[in-house]
Amino acid sequence: MDLKLQPNQAHLWYLQLEERTAPHLLQAANRLMLPEEFIKSQKFLTPRARDSYLITRAFVRTVLSQYIDVSPQSWKFDVNAYGKPEIASPAVGRSLRFNLANTNGLVTCAVALHRDIGVDAESIDNADETAEIADRYFAPAEVAALRALPSDKRRDRFYEFWTLKEAYLKARGLGLCLPLRKFAFIADRKTPIEIIFEPSVVDDPKNWYFSLSRPIKSHLIAVALARLPTEEPTSWRAAIELIIRPLKQCAYEGFIGKTDDAGGSPRYPKWARYREACTA
Repeated sequence: MDLKLQPNQAHLWYLQLEERTAPHLLQAANRLMLPEEFIKSQKFLTPRARDSYLITRAFVRTVLSQYIDVSPQSWKFDVNAYGKPEIASPAVGRSLRFNLANTNGLVTCAVALHRDIGVDAESIDNADETAEIADRYFAPAEVAALRALPSDKRRDRFYEFWTLKEAYLKARGLGLCLPLRKFAFIADRKTPIEIIFEPSVVDDPKNWYFSLSRPIKSHLIAVALARLPTEEPTSWRAAIELIIRPLKQCAYEGFIGKTDDAGGSPRYPKWARYREACTA
């Protein structure tokens, strides 16, 4: 049975990765690639970048096939003018909206029905100079909010702001064409997350729902969801349900195949059995 996704729901999938990707996972990921994707993967300059690309592409194909009963290889994608991926085929899957993020040790995919969605993930163990980055890129209100916090709280709040900003831009499909200073977040954990725009930005805070989660201790994930035209601007967010779903490693291992006892060709598991194992 296909996984059900309601209009008021979003699913956040994630897969933890080891520092070095196991060869059998890469082998499984390669089996899910289209020829043009495999060719592109060979152009990366470092093995780490190549492996990240392969795992991410296999990951999104695996996730999408939880909703529509087609093999992961069947999905084809287009990108908009700013590089945001969208489903091109199969036609039955075009109602799904998805977005991807990967960072050290984690790959994520957020999925919704019909509505625009964005996701960003960051390792909060990074040793970046957060104060310098915030001063240079964040809105004045966010910089002030960071400076008002005790020093031991600033790093976490910085990554909350950063991931929320990235998730919003990715949901809109604008890349970095909208400067980060043009909008600010209020994320004080006492009230629902809010976004504020400068007058020059054509958008409405009532059109957006935001969430922060930390399904594993080392990483922070932000999700942005857009309001559907049919939804009431003042009440739609109360009905939103974000469901977090870890993806089992069998999502890749199931497509490695096993050699029969006579040493012949690989035998592949049935697709229905594979789907059941991945969501067990």
